[in-house]
Amino acid sequence: MVPKFDPKELTPAPGASFSRPVERFSFPLSQFEANEKAYKGEPWWQMQQAIDTHPFMPDIIPDNIARGFVFEANMAKYAPNEMKGGPDMFGIEWEYIPTVSGSMVRPGVPFLEDIEDWEEKIVWPDVDSWDWEGCAERNKDFLKPDHFNQFWFFSGYYERLISMMEFEGALMTITDEDCQPFVHAFFDKLTDLYIDIFKHLLDYFPTLNAVFFHDDWGGQLDTFFPPSVVEEMIVPYMKRCTDYLHSRGVWCELHSCGAIYKQIPNIIKAGWDMWSPQLMNDCYKMYDDYGDQLIIATYPQNIPEEIMALGSEAAMKEAFAALPEEQQRQIAYDYIHRVYRKDRQSFYAFYAAHWLTQAFKEVIYEESRKISAGEYD
Repeated sequence: MVPKFDPKELTPAPGASFSRPVERFSFPLSQFEANEKAYKGEPWWQMQQAIDTHPFMPDIIPDNIARGFVFEANMAKYAPNEMKGGPDMFGIEWEYIPTVSGSMVRPGVPFLEDIEDWEEKIVWPDVDSWDWEGCAERNKDFLKPDHFNQFWFFSGYYERLISMMEFEGALMTITDEDCQPFVHAFFDKLTDLYIDIFKHLLDYFPTLNAVFFHDDWGGQLDTFFPPSVVEEMIVPYMKRCTDYLHSRGVWCELHSCGAIYKQIPNIIKAGWDMWSPQLMNDCYKMYDDYGDQLIIATYPQNIPEEIMALGSEAAMKEAFAALPEEQQRQIAYDYIHRVYRKDRQSFYAFYAAHWLTQAFKEVIYEESRKISAGEYD
């Protein structure tokens, strides 16, 4: 039974997320308890995706350094830009681009010209040789049991193929009938590697609660490939990963960019518990169509058009904050009553964090608490 909302819960309780300072409320549950209830379909309020979690990206995994995302007890070492980038777990070089706060593989000479050569060319990482004991000792106080500790995993299946063959080569390879048998063999062995990494992580970090798995499938206007390609070439291998993680009591969230409404059935078939669409998607339609099978991270689609037309996050944030407070509250009220129901809940999408003014946050928290407590029944 969810207790009724108490206005005292809106008392500020300062905290921080991994990417920005966050003023929290005096929540009646710990971060761990609140997320567990939400993932089980029994939320007390609408959680904020990637903000109401405690990310973990240890430097023991070379991809985290290469991609410029290290978040662990030792992360201050990797704060300077010159410490980001470098070889991933397969020895492929990534270059960190400070202006976009991320990395890309140095273009021009693909690691693999032909997928048929994968067995000959790829040197597989020796996961057992990584310093798991040292990493666990260093982070023993970093992953607190009252946090919802979420491991971020770079890169997935299509992203891994891109890193080795560049985008055009990866797209041609995964859709070409002559190449697909070799892709299947590569993805099968890649899955063995990924599960081995997950096993080590969960053995050495037993307080991990979730995995945030990255694999982009689309662009601004549409998915990169037909759903049939994803269903055949990627879903079986992802499902092996999610089956293993679920067997260890871990929740599974997919990060996949782009306009990929067509791929939602594949996201569900692959065993993911949650997915966050980007702002080019109609998240209300996704919530209505699939919210009973998948936790959809949503965002308000009633933002004034003149603010959306500004484009940049910083400009939209400033313009939204300049709206009269009553208008901000009305937008939040209309939004939360559109996408928060007892038969299908939602998280608030990280991609829309720039609209989280204090007035907006108060409304979505208070209203979702009241909905969960049955105060509108």
